[in-house]
Amino acid sequence: MPMPAFEEYEPAGDCPCQGCAQRRRALARARAIPLRDGGHPAARGARRALVLVTAAGVVLGGGAGAAVAVTAPGPGGTVSQDDPGQPQGGRAPLHGGKKGAPAKPAGLPGAPSAVKRTDRAAIINRAKLWLDAQVPYSMSEYWSDGYRQDCSGFVSMAWNLGTNEWTGSLDKFATRITKEELLPGDMLLFHNPADPNKGSHVVIFGGWVDETRTHYVAYEQTRPTTRRLPTPYGYWNNAANYVPYRFNGVAGGVVPGTPVVGEPPKPGGPPAVPTAFPGASKFGPGADNVHIAQLGRMLVDRGGSRFYPKGVGTQWTDAVRQATEAFQRAQGWTGADADGLPGAHTWRLLAQHQGKDIPPAPGTAPAPAGTPARGGTPARGVAPGPAGKPAYPGLATFRPGVSHPSITALGRQLVKKGFGKYYPTGPGSRWAEADRRSVEAFQRAQGWRGAEADGYPGPETWRRLFA
Repeated sequence: MPMPAFEEYEPAGDCPCQGCAQRRRALARARAIPLRDGGHPAARGARRALVLVTAAGVVLGGGAGAAVAVTAPGPGGTVSQDDPGQPQGGRAPLHGGKKGAPAKPAGLPGAPSAVKRTDRAAIINRAKLWLDAQVPYSMSEYWSDGYRQDCSGFVSMAWNLGTNEWTGSLDKFATRITKEELLPGDMLLFHNPADPNKGSHVVIFGGWVDETRTHYVAYEQTRPTTRRLPTPYGYWNNAANYVPYRFNGVAGGVVPGTPVVGEPPKPGGPPAVPTAFPGASKFGPGADNVHIAQLGRMLVDRGGSRFYPKGVGTQWTDAVRQATEAFQRAQGWTGADADGLPGAHTWRLLAQHQGKDIPPAPGTAPAPAGTPARGGTPARGVAPGPAGKPAYPGLATFRPGVSHPSITALGRQLVKKGFGKYYPTGPGSRWAEADRRSVEAFQRAQGWRGAEADGYPGPETWRRLFA
């Protein structure tokens, strides 16, 4: 009887089959990847495995956690997106910023009693650090700040935990909340206890895309690098299994008595809102709370009634932003100090009735909108800029949920420049994903990449678009 034939089998380093992908990940965790698996040439002398050229390939192909392509909306229509269903690194202390450096002492991992106090703006700003740096995804590598470069390491970093947690321990640092209570800086977590290697993932909630609350902005660490992307609730896959949580160390959670969207008000109405600044997270596109109503009442008292033709409400609108910006400009502030989003100083002046009131609107009729840019007609209500072109209205104008004439002008110019394929109808005055994708296409046509082509028009994008 002939003996079974064995031979040395050496798959390509980029072999996409599930077995090879799983084997490369296992070897990566051991920090000893042979050359055939994409490792360093120094590993050339590693022992080569002998496999039977039979059904062994099928057995190897059955490993869990292999990359799976799913369809998700992206800058260019539908793109291939790696499923983050990968094994997560376990708990670990922070690692030194340089290879070979000793780990930073951080106490026992998974000790929620040691959480540091933070606020929502700090969480999002920390998330943006990795976004701007385009940190590569890895379950075995650590970024210069000591955090592991996978999804749970990213959330550990954003929350400033001081340890590298995993999807099975992050909930110990947080409190479960409802979808209606989600605010920027919270997390959406799916941990599969039956098989943590399959599907477990976590993202930072960055805010609702619009008032329908069907999509949110997710900050996440996934292949190939850190990203921020409008995402269906709770996620692209395993959507029903994602659970919202709030970090126990965050300040400015849901205020008791704040009405929940869709619920009738409690008898007697909500309690009085304190005059202390409630935090920047209470204001901006998608926000809906009693603090916005209080802001509106204070602005009306300071001369801003013309911005509220239908009265003051609890929902953030462009009228609220314009009224706030008018008050800020009345103090002589410009630029980022007059972006229409109330900070602690703006709130203090309003609450304590200090500073200058909003001046009355000029009694004369508005000036003409200016000479059209290359035959285009700026939308009505858009201030003219140099040479009669529309003036840049500020980055805060181009955010989910905002309505503004400049958005219409932007859309029309994009269509005119040949970047209107993402508009099934319109364009309109409310900022939408079609606007962002069109702007991103225009920015990429300028040769910009990364954060410079995020789909949100800055002054240079605006200048080139209307040139």
